[in-house]
Amino acid sequence: MALRTIARNSLNQFLPMLSSVSDLHSHATSFGFKEVREDEKSQWVGNVFTNVASNYDLMNDLMSGGLHRLWKDRLVSDLNPFPGMKHLDVAGGTGDVAFRILEAINKIKHRAIQDASEDHFQDETQIYVCDINPSMLNIGKKRARERGVGENPSLIWVEGDAEALKFEDNSMDGYTIAFGIRNVTHIEKALSEAYRVLKRGGRFLCLELSHVEVPVFKQLYDYYSFSIIPAIGEFIASDRESYQYLVESIRRFPSQELFASMIADAGFQKVQYENLVGGVVAIHSGLKI
Repeated sequence: MALRTIARNSLNQFLPMLSSVSDLHSHATSFGFKEVREDEKSQWVGNVFTNVASNYDLMNDLMSGGLHRLWKDRLVSDLNPFPGMKHLDVAGGTGDVAFRILEAINKIKHRAIQDASEDHFQDETQIYVCDINPSMLNIGKKRARERGVGENPSLIWVEGDAEALKFEDNSMDGYTIAFGIRNVTHIEKALSEAYRVLKRGGRFLCLELSHVEVPVFKQLYDYYSFSIIPAIGEFIASDRESYQYLVESIRRFPSQELFASMIADAGFQKVQYENLVGGVVAIHSGLKI
């Protein structure tokens, strides 16, 4: 799980690939293995997540064997949240990452000496949960109520598009996106928006399903992905097609190295990534300096 750092001057080797991606964006884009018009993709993706919302937690546990919980824990640990921060979690409708960030901040506060400043931290901490899909946001709000944090002023739920965020420039201390960036139509626009809204010194963190490099493991992973996951979706959620798309969208997502280069191209410095479980998932990060 060694961290890999990407130097921005290494981008030249990826420019032909990025150019081909740009050409695709001018005409069509991918929806899994299908090619669809750009103006159609968001609707297609929206339909998928509306369909899976009610079974989202259960299916994540089944598909990952519960490992997605540990991966999100790692993401938040890397973020290193602090009381009083202003954070944006994009594509985070179910609240999984936001709840972890809030819990981490509360633990810091509880370890601190009780004084008046704690109330200040509670008032100032703002965790924006942004998702384009209202069904996913509704699931998150329901989970917040079940956890007893439904009225917590630190949690702010926003319906919004990762490619056109409704936040001011240089307004956020941190930005996370977990299992969401591969679903946007233009990854480079989402990265540009992440850079725009972060303050100087703010950190970008992305947890995403990625590409397995070990040949034998890759064969097993491909079999599990294409044969088992859609079957689980059909059995549990009566929805094979949505989970077929999720599997295909992973394969169409850029490699770890290429995605890191795209993050650097958006302006981020100190870009690095860490593979987990042999590359099944990767955590990419960068700083706005």
